[in-house]
Amino acid sequence: MSLMTGNLENSTTVTEFLLLGFGNLGDLDFLLFLLFLLIYIVTMVGNILIVALVVSDHSLHTPMYFFLGNLSCLEICYSSNIVPKMLTGFLHQGTTITVAGCKTQFYFFSLLAGTECYLLAVMSYDRYVAICKPLLYAALMDVKVCFQLAAGSWLSSLLIINLTMYLMRQLTFCGPNAIDHFFCDYSPLLKLSCSDTRVIELITTLLAALCSLPPFILTLASYICIILAILRISSTTGRQKAFSTCSSHLIVVSIFYGTIMIVYLLPRTDTLRSWNKIFSLFYIVLTPLFNPLIYSLRNKEVKNALRKALLKFCSYRIVV
Repeated sequence: MSLMTGNLENSTTVTEFLLLGFGNLGDLDFLLFLLFLLIYIVTMVGNILIVALVVSDHSLHTPMYFFLGNLSCLEICYSSNIVPKMLTGFLHQGTTITVAGCKTQFYFFSLLAGTECYLLAVMSYDRYVAICKPLLYAALMDVKVCFQLAAGSWLSSLLIINLTMYLMRQLTFCGPNAIDHFFCDYSPLLKLSCSDTRVIELITTLLAALCSLPPFILTLASYICIILAILRISSTTGRQKAFSTCSSHLIVVSIFYGTIMIVYLLPRTDTLRSWNKIFSLFYIVLTPLFNPLIYSLRNKEVKNALRKALLKFCSYRIVV
């Protein structure tokens, strides 16, 4: 069947989709709503706090915290794009979304997820230079380079998602309109399309690989070099502390990259489709929660900045 061109809204009789979410779980629905609401609130508070501290405290105006601030901004938008709609689904056993809203949600999800893939690689490279090449750090990671790396992360993802959205515009939907997921993901949409999706699936898989595999390889290589450098530290206490921090980082990024690659790169079998919603929770809900905790709130510099901010706030309240 040939692909129909034109806008998605104009090329189909389907005007809205039904997001089935996790189905009817009975009494568990409300408990899961409360759990994910709590996670969402903690995620928002943690990431907003990181952004506020990085912007306001001059001691955090360094490359590492510049990238962490970027990551927290990204996580705020990333979670807010999907989780509120997911929470609504728990209360109503599914929720509707317009075709335009579905396309918009998928666009921002893909843009932000792709940017996070590249940004995590940039952050690992920053730590590699700081630990393995400390004498060159100031020269290699100056202000201009930091802005270029951050902008490159956004622009690379923007290019890939625009190509993906161009392909999505070729899809037609003739019904049914029930998406077996808690957000508008590409694979469930392809399953509903009455177009021939074989070429689109191949191209989008290649684009997903381009967006995830090179950053993952760079991140993994950076942390291997970092761990090897840490093992050469003579102080046992210093070695254990540095290894604990880096291993925590590596675990979080491995979960993020690993689950994304499982969902988007492995063959779309019925068995994997049934697990995709669970895997999606890792990179949509858990990593935005863990990133501020693992990368920032455990750091001495962030704790000092938070302490100064609280003292300043308390002294201001006393004066008022």
